[in-house]
Amino acid sequence: MTELPGIVITGASGRMGQMLARVVLASDKARLVGVVEQAGHDWIGQDLGTAMGTAPVGLCVTDDPLEAFAKAQAVLDFTAPAATVQFAGIAAQARAVHVIGTTGLDEADLQAISAAARHAVIVRAGNMSLGVNLLVKLTRMVAAALDEDFDIEIVESHHAQKVDAPSGTALMLGQAAAEGRGVRLDDVSDRGRDGITGVRRRGDIGFSAIRGGDIIGEHDVLFAGAGERIILRHIASDRSLFAKGALKAALWGQNQKPGEYDMMDVLGLG
Repeated sequence: MTELPGIVITGASGRMGQMLARVVLASDKARLVGVVEQAGHDWIGQDLGTAMGTAPVGLCVTDDPLEAFAKAQAVLDFTAPAATVQFAGIAAQARAVHVIGTTGLDEADLQAISAAARHAVIVRAGNMSLGVNLLVKLTRMVAAALDEDFDIEIVESHHAQKVDAPSGTALMLGQAAAEGRGVRLDDVSDRGRDGITGVRRRGDIGFSAIRGGDIIGEHDVLFAGAGERIILRHIASDRSLFAKGALKAALWGQNQKPGEYDMMDVLGLG
């Protein structure tokens, strides 16, 4: 019998890191073979289960991604841009599938990730859920069907600890709306309004970010015309859906050629 794919999780102590660990440990399709945290973190050297406040799992947290990735067939990475770029290079060396849920990546980060994808499979998405990716597809379709008489506004809500805005999912939705209209998002994006801003520019795609409490993730795409509004909405009530999507991507990537992919590819929605 073929051994199950080995999975490494980076950022083990974070909200998503812990959720990813629980999902992989409970899976009958993959094995958790490594967990990584940054040097100096107080979880380093501890059993993952003990550090999470549960029963020991027989796997210690390490600050050495090179050693951890060498044992893995896939890496699940929801960390920070600088760390993700470093992990992309190491995962490529190990020929491990690199599933990236990190948001806030800039153009230089994306170029470095693209370079790593010449040697390994990289699946990168601002959101790993089936529902959100369906919302992306619907947003593109509706934007293509409606002209600029309909203003587009993307409203996203997340917990108070989220550090970037707009969210990666909101940017995915904005990109889909721009593609539907045949324009570049950078040319029509409106991300900030304060004071006397003047009237809304025709054709702009607006973004509004709400931060508060423990909101997991809510996204609305508003198409506002004269006398009518169309609202597409997704509400996430359980963070595990993102972790399950990431694991699905890691397993899917085992059979792919090196390159860059997204969840549309994984889910067959492309």
